[in-house]
Amino acid sequence: MDSTGTNFAPETGATAIDTPDAPDLVTVPTRQGLEAVDIIRRGAGLTAPGVGPVLHDGSGGTLGFLVPPGTADAWDLPGSACTQTNGRGMRFGDAASPTAGGTGWLLPPEAVGPVTDPAVLRAALGEAARLIEAADNCR
Repeated sequence: MDSTGTNFAPETGATAIDTPDAPDLVTVPTRQGLEAVDIIRRGAGLTAPGVGPVLHDGSGGTLGFLVPPGTADAWDLPGSACTQTNGRGMRFGDAASPTAGGTGWLLPPEAVGPVTDPAVLRAALGEAARLIEAADNCR
């Protein structure tokens, strides 16, 4: 086998995400995302699975929830976006946080387990939006 000198193997202890099975990423405003994390964590194990890995951007403006591949094909929740990652720049299991644009883990994969269920996330984001609106109207 010929070698081009480029090594695409994951670092020791890291697991690269295979492109066909790479998770999609739902991004939301930080305030709504933090509320959703709390909502999902409160309900985890009772009626729904828990929250999966969550990224935060360096500026603190958005949170990103890893969801199963294919979620982006049908995601249509206003105020959020869902994009296919195709595994770009994602490695699980290594201690280093993602570095693109100062992005880091709010909830790292090794601490929370699998990706977030999109139906659970959608419900939590809806509830979070209602809570935020109610809080803002009380001022």
